[in-house]
Amino acid sequence: MPADTTPPPAPAPLRVPVADSHTHLDMQSGTVEEALAKAASVGVTTVVQVGCDVAGSRWAAETAAAHTAVHAAVALHPNEAPRIVHGDPDGWSRQGARAAGGEAALDEALAEIDRLAALPHVKGVGETGLDHFRTGPEGMAAQERSFRAHIEIAKRHGKALVIHDREAHDDVLRVLKEEGAPERTVFHCYSGDAAMAEVCAEHGYFMSFAGNVTFKNAGHLREALAVAPLELVLVETDAPFLTPAPYRGRPNAPYLIPVTLRAMAEVKGLDEDAMAAAVSANTARAFDY
Repeated sequence: MPADTTPPPAPAPLRVPVADSHTHLDMQSGTVEEALAKAASVGVTTVVQVGCDVAGSRWAAETAAAHTAVHAAVALHPNEAPRIVHGDPDGWSRQGARAAGGEAALDEALAEIDRLAALPHVKGVGETGLDHFRTGPEGMAAQERSFRAHIEIAKRHGKALVIHDREAHDDVLRVLKEEGAPERTVFHCYSGDAAMAEVCAEHGYFMSFAGNVTFKNAGHLREALAVAPLELVLVETDAPFLTPAPYRGRPNAPYLIPVTLRAMAEVKGLDEDAMAAAVSANTARAFDY
């Protein structure tokens, strides 16, 4: 049976406006204007557009400059760093396969991220971090070097650090400790358990929950959300990925934030207005806008 690719219906609007703290408008269908209008119609009035490579980061910065409802985050995705060094055609780059560029090519790409991070409408450096799911041992050194460089860039420019952590919890926390985390650090699409949430809380790291917190098999995420301090909780789509239940497998977009936020409010034992007010204030604080 073919996958259902029709967009889910729009949820009932939120009464308190919120932000989608992590989305990829460039990977979604339709125009930016259409996506923003549809999101605003349900109370999602701000989005953080996140870059995964040099081209995507430039696009994020340009889009944020053109739209007051958009803030940008720029970075090389953890899986992009080894692709640049080793010439892996399965990486994130929209430029496709090319010859291995080596360490100098990674330095060149990081220099462009550094330049973009200085722009006033760029509010975050990310998504960066470590991914032990998609990158094997041969790519881990490049990933970690890139992660450390992004931490330094975020601190020097006073921007939020947006972390991609996939099956790499201990190593991500280790690198943050060794380098010294920026003042504002966000674990995008939080994937740890309750014990890790307590570690993040101890260090003041924000935890951003995506649509997978609604999945039946994601009890550990709900347990983590339950213990996460409300003042450190954000909500995101990571669209077009991780569409919340009951629409899992269909295209995700910022207008579906209310579905996830209502599920989060239930976990936290709050009414949706209180949950929305908290995450709205938290997102503005995390990204300093």
